[in-house]
Amino acid sequence: MRVAIVSDIHGNRTAFEAVLADLRETAPDLVLHGGDLALGGANPAEIVDRIRDLGWGGVLGNVDEMLPHPAAFAEFARELPQLEALWKQIEETAAATRDRLGHRRMAWLGSLPRVVTLEKIALVHASPGTTWQAPAVESSDADFEAAYGSLGKPLVVYGHIHRPFVRRVGEMTVANSGSVSLSYDGDWRAAYLLVDDGRPEIRRVAYDVEREMKAIADSGIPHAACVVSGKTVSR
Repeated sequence: MRVAIVSDIHGNRTAFEAVLADLRETAPDLVLHGGDLALGGANPAEIVDRIRDLGWGGVLGNVDEMLPHPAAFAEFARELPQLEALWKQIEETAAATRDRLGHRRMAWLGSLPRVVTLEKIALVHASPGTTWQAPAVESSDADFEAAYGSLGKPLVVYGHIHRPFVRRVGEMTVANSGSVSLSYDGDWRAAYLLVDDGRPEIRRVAYDVEREMKAIADSGIPHAACVVSGKTVSR
């Protein structure tokens, strides 16, 4: 069975369309999303509608949680008061995104599960118990075991950190799907994970970054200049 996991789209329709074209080539039997569908790009509502039309299952991301439940973000932000100016930018962008999404889309986002499991795969956005914190690429094996060992699956997939990788941790393989939008590993191409008969592979897909940057700049969302430069924290 071939499974694709597409995470952290963040309203970036340009990158998403490129990934969809690549999915037509790789032809997975099942596609799941890893959360963080809206907030950050020019087309949050369109992305949510498209995911629903495609019938993709998936998990709750921290952005998906904070849009219908602002208190979730406020609780997280209180832990890092030194970033107050940045949090204010994110709150203003989130407010504009809520207006574009409307209540029904936000209710659907908020209803997403925290964990999706298949026979040999477990999918979370960040960690099973939180959408906000996840191991970094450089984390120890012990950190990964503590975060994901309880899921009891040979392959655990998460997103959130926007840095794709595949790593063996004891009897478990941990894979980060990377992000469709705003990759943080120095490669601006979109990323998603393809699992072919249990073997995970990172796929990178080129897209027209300049086109999306212009779409964001023209969208009227607050702090567009920060978004297109990648300085807004969208994970």
